[in-house]
Amino acid sequence: MSIESPCVDICKFDDKTGLCIGCLRTRDECKSWKKMKDKHRRKIIEDRPRRERKLKK
Repeated sequence: MSIESPCVDICKFDDKTGLCIGCLRTRDECKSWKKMKDKHRRKIIEDRPRRERKLKK
């Protein structure tokens, strides 16, 4: 079963962290999402709480 993209069509990147303020992925992660294996996608999704805290600092 494939893991869906967390994209919410905001696509605005924070200059300090490099994370998208909508989906909390980096530019590279967004670009390569379709080619990623589910294992890597899952790690990104599971890392969202940490990334959100990093974005709010």
